[in-house]
Amino acid sequence: MAVSFPSLFRRAPPPLVGIDLSASSVKVVELVKGQRTPMRLERYAIEMLERGAIVDGNIEKAEAVADSLLRALRKCSSRAREAALALPSGAVITKKIMLPAGLREEDYEVQVETEASQYIPFPIEEVNLDFRIVGPAANVEDEVDVLIAASRKEKVDDRVAVAEMAGLRPVVMDVEPYALRASVDHVSEFLPNNGQGQIIAVFSIGQSTTTLTVVLNRQTIFEREQSFGGQLLTQDLVRLYGLTPEEAELKKRSGDLPDNYQRDLLQPFVEQGAADIGRALQFFFTSTPYTRVDQIYLAGGSSVVPGLVEAVAQRTQVPTEILSPFQGMEVSEAIRERQLRADAPALLVATGLAMRRFDA
Repeated sequence: MAVSFPSLFRRAPPPLVGIDLSASSVKVVELVKGQRTPMRLERYAIEMLERGAIVDGNIEKAEAVADSLLRALRKCSSRAREAALALPSGAVITKKIMLPAGLREEDYEVQVETEASQYIPFPIEEVNLDFRIVGPAANVEDEVDVLIAASRKEKVDDRVAVAEMAGLRPVVMDVEPYALRASVDHVSEFLPNNGQGQIIAVFSIGQSTTTLTVVLNRQTIFEREQSFGGQLLTQDLVRLYGLTPEEAELKKRSGDLPDNYQRDLLQPFVEQGAADIGRALQFFFTSTPYTRVDQIYLAGGSSVVPGLVEAVAQRTQVPTEILSPFQGMEVSEAIRERQLRADAPALLVATGLAMRRFDA
């Protein structure tokens, strides 16, 4: 078997820290059992990465990433020694197949490896392979749906190495869209009727790309990635005001910018973002049987840009909110509420990973 790494679906024992390694930053989240609610946000941190440390989901400078992770862990005083990480979707091949129900574990392993070899464009010995039985197959008796996930060993090993350099033991290796979905499913529980029957569109606006995930009844029905992110605004700040990229990022967060910033840079960025989101929804409508969206959530570090929520709601005529994965959770008194409001939309993946502590 080509299973030689922490399982993509294995349940992780507590305590556990969820770690999101993105192009611009390292994000860590630690959840504990709440006194009044099932979960409590105990600590979190976001630490910026040097440029070029992670490119297109690939770790190019492992030591730099590990250093940022260590700083994040120290910043939030985490004592957790076990970690849940995730691979970007581009590094993972997933496929849902049907297999006979009631097989032994080892029989499923053999069949999964045989099936996987049909879909993986490189030798099976070069991959880490895992599977999960999702449940009974629809309209097919005595069959179960099985989700296969496979990734090149080097992609997994890079993330494992970063965690180990920071003194952690990786016990879960997930996939970023699944971790994000865990946060979305949690928030959906607070919608009317637990979100059942509602079509929810989540736009995760990152540094250079925006990912659309559309969910209905806890199932992803559409995914799309497009080129739009906060880096566009950063580049404009560098060009217009002669700042370094690092200075631009800091000033963008603090708002310490000239009077013409809002008119000349911010407003065009907001308008472009709202237009791109509107076009993405139109693509969803024309390429699927669905003709409506009931709720839009904006997530990611660039979702908190002033005016973006209002612009998207106006263009799409759909209720639009910033998404916080901590809805319905207790929050440690040590966490500053105002800072958390600004940071929460960027913490969906890290929070979804931290939730693996509570897997039944």
